Amino acid sequence: MVFTDATNAGLLRLSIVLPTYNERGNIEALLQQLLGIKDRYDLELLVVDDDSADGTAELVRELAHRHPEIRLIRRVGRAGLASAIKEGLLDATGDLAVVMDSDGQHEPSAVLRALDTLQREGVDLVVGSRFHSDASIQGLSGRREKGSTWANAAARFSLARAYRQLSDPMSGFFAVRLDAVLPVVRAVDVNGFKFLYELLAVCRGRLRVDEVPLTFQPRTYGESKLDLAIFWDFLISLLHSLCLRLLPRRAISFGLVGGSGVVVQLGVTHVLLSLSDHPLKGAESLALVGALTAACSNYLINNALTFRFNRLKGLALLRGLVRFLMVSSLPMAANVGIAQLLVRLSPADPLIAQLAGILVVFIWNYAASSRFVWNTP
Repeated sequence: MVFTDATNAGLLRLSIVLPTYNERGNIEALLQQLLGIKDRYDLELLVVDDDSADGTAELVRELAHRHPEIRLIRRVGRAGLASAIKEGLLDATGDLAVVMDSDGQHEPSAVLRALDTLQREGVDLVVGSRFHSDASIQGLSGRREKGSTWANAAARFSLARAYRQLSDPMSGFFAVRLDAVLPVVRAVDVNGFKFLYELLAVCRGRLRVDEVPLTFQPRTYGESKLDLAIFWDFLISLLHSLCLRLLPRRAISFGLVGGSGVVVQLGVTHVLLSLSDHPLKGAESLALVGALTAACSNYLINNALTFRFNRLKGLALLRGLVRFLMVSSLPMAANVGIAQLLVRLSPADPLIAQLAGILVVFIWNYAASSRFVWNTP
């Protein structure tokens, strides 16, 4: 037997995905406004909360008791904006879906505008753009607006040609036809910088896309979650796309951190040699100190950025450092041996031998550190 809700008979099912983290001051007003469109759609409001410490999930649960349209997904041990959006879209039961921020900066009136465009134009995805010619930006500082403009320009350059006309591929607001988008959603890397950007990069121009203008409003409560890790993720996302997504994101990040370690090692060694009374006698020892300092720097930066969703803390951080140093020391002999072997085989080109040794060390350090230090596949 099939049961139907007579009040929603004939209406399209709409799921609105609202990722939250410490948004108690914003979420109730937003949900109340979104409930106003339930006469137009069979509505589902999916709040995906990353175990907020401010009582966001408890408030949403109370509201869900009064409004059956509201559903709460509370995530424990999982975190991240892109991950929350992916989980919300995969759990959505609608024919159509909208993803928007929960901080009040995306005005609810844009939902109907995006959905109307989605259905009228027959496209698969509609982006809510802060940089559309008819958009209004009230909630970004001048510096952040310039930064977002630069980020969008870089993102367009790395995307398929079909999407280079988009004014805001870094937007956090978009509407989709779920049947067309879900196969692509499953392939999105949730460690990426922006879910929409990753979605567009993965689909390689196959989805039909349009834009609508947004009025981007100031945040009412709380603070922006933009930080250094977000900028780092953006850089990795760009490089990942420019490498045709052939290299793992973490490997790219690990390699960049390793490059910074070379700079640290050379800098520390140079400073110590300049301070030493007998630099030639102690050169090897000072170089070892520089290498050890670089290894510690690499470990801490990787822990903060590359593996931040598996970040080690407290005593686990110290144990991880010991393991990282052990992992890093093992391939040194192999590096020297491979280089010497290749020099004998091709004495005219020692550079190739050195590069081969570096590649072996990198692959070992990345694979072994991922598994034995941060326990990731």
